[in-house]
Amino acid sequence: MSTPPFRIINATAPIRICDLGGWTDTWFAERGTVLNIGVYPYAEAQLFVKKIAPGKARELVIHAENFGERYAVPLPIEYEKHPLLEACLDVMEVPEDMDLEVNLYSNAPPGGSTGTSAAISVALLGALDLLTPGRMTPHEIAALAQRVETEKLGLQCGIQDQLCSAYGGICYIDMYEYPHASVSQIWVSNRIWWELERRLVLVYLGRSHSSSEVHGRVIHNFEQQNADKSALEPLRCAARKGKDALYRGNFADFGKAMIENTDGQRALHPALVSPEAEAVFALAREHGAIGWKVNGAGGEGGSVTILCGPESEQKRAFIQAVPSLNPAFQVLPIYLSRFGLRQWESTGTT
Repeated sequence: MSTPPFRIINATAPIRICDLGGWTDTWFAERGTVLNIGVYPYAEAQLFVKKIAPGKARELVIHAENFGERYAVPLPIEYEKHPLLEACLDVMEVPEDMDLEVNLYSNAPPGGSTGTSAAISVALLGALDLLTPGRMTPHEIAALAQRVETEKLGLQCGIQDQLCSAYGGICYIDMYEYPHASVSQIWVSNRIWWELERRLVLVYLGRSHSSSEVHGRVIHNFEQQNADKSALEPLRCAARKGKDALYRGNFADFGKAMIENTDGQRALHPALVSPEAEAVFALAREHGAIGWKVNGAGGEGGSVTILCGPESEQKRAFIQAVPSLNPAFQVLPIYLSRFGLRQWESTGTT
């Protein structure tokens, strides 16, 4: 049997929605409580690896499929075109006797406030981990992905997105001292899992979310010496209420926790709940929805999570009506992810 010309390494990681307690998983919050839900579509990383031919210079290639870009990464690695991807390659000690092409893809739109960039970095680091000595746990990969953003790239970044991508499922995150946290997966019966999946709707608001001066102002207020951080407590409380509601299978109470969290975001700054999000919430209420949540930090663009009522017909009517608000709005199909990071090597390739 002939030896394949290259190895193929694969990794996938889910995105996250409905992050109750978001904003409390940050360095300025110091301690936090978050409940979030890992869903498909997931982020995919695929590595094509082969030994360097004698006398040949090493090649690192990134194919950012969603952006239609394929380019050679300068050596030593510089952060130029896609700094997050390049920083992930830089931080992992991949053996130098390998040529490497990295293909990255996600069906989730970039800037959707669903932790897509975290899912990409977790998947990429997870794939690269199969090429290095030893193995990292999913928790370690999540922590490394978060450090890439904060230490390598100097970005403001909480810890919840990476943890949800690494663990999957319904995650209850207790950040006892930034950035250290324990993660408990909320295990519920199939009946509750299936019902939650049936009721949840993800609506993309037609444009990418980007950190804005509004976020900067909120952060600035919290990072002042002796700052009043009491406005974060309702967000932590919403996460705890959401956890308890899901354990009981009480969707009415879970919807209330989502609404209380959105009210808490609005209290941090009114612009964190955009007019586009408010319009989707109003439409959802007209169609019997019992919960709504701005995903991520909030602000312009991004996405929202809707918890529909018990009648599927009303859910379908809501989905059909969403484009009437704005043709750019999209309902993105989602499925709850029982798994977080998955890593494997393709076999039988020729």
